[in-house]
Amino acid sequence: MAHNETAPATAATTPPGRRRTSTDLALIAGFAALIAVSSVVAIPIGAAPITLQTFAVLLAGAVLGASRGLLAVLLWLAIGAIGLPVFAGGAAGLAPFAGPTVGYLVGMPLGAWLTGFIVERLPRRGAALDAVLIFVAAFVGNAVFVYTLGVLGLAWRADMTVGAAFMFNLTFVPLDTVKIVLTAIVAAAVARAFPELLPRKRSAAAVESAE
Repeated sequence: MAHNETAPATAATTPPGRRRTSTDLALIAGFAALIAVSSVVAIPIGAAPITLQTFAVLLAGAVLGASRGLLAVLLWLAIGAIGLPVFAGGAAGLAPFAGPTVGYLVGMPLGAWLTGFIVERLPRRGAALDAVLIFVAAFVGNAVFVYTLGVLGLAWRADMTVGAAFMFNLTFVPLDTVKIVLTAIVAAAVARAFPELLPRKRSAAAVESAE
């Protein structure tokens, strides 16, 4: 008796675009959850606490790239804004956006985006050099957006001068540097294990030379 082998397949018959979209959504949600978990433990040192947010936010950009990293951080901010306790120390709602840490919150998605933007354009040079380059990218993303907007937010909402806010922000630099080192090591390892995970952008010069 002949068998009709037309039973529907699952993953094999799923359109590639739909599989990619599902994967992207899962990655964005997963990194939003990682950022939330990294925010639970907070050590207060004044107007802004010490958390592991920097590590998780920059890792999102370094691993997922600019667009998905940005969306992961925005998703975390959104679920916190609607009332889930995912901000530093279990805070939730809109109050953190009116407090002294507002600049850091606004700067984090931009920092993840810039980190991803740079990492997408980095050449692959081996594990050690990849980690160094990712460290530089994450440090730049953090300094340009998170620190800059964080200082301005402190000056605005914590009744500090910009100079005093800048000096206060310096207390975060040593530990943040350690977090960025960890970000670079983890992101480089993920990139080597899953090379197709991160979108790769090539400069015009590189494209011309390849042709």
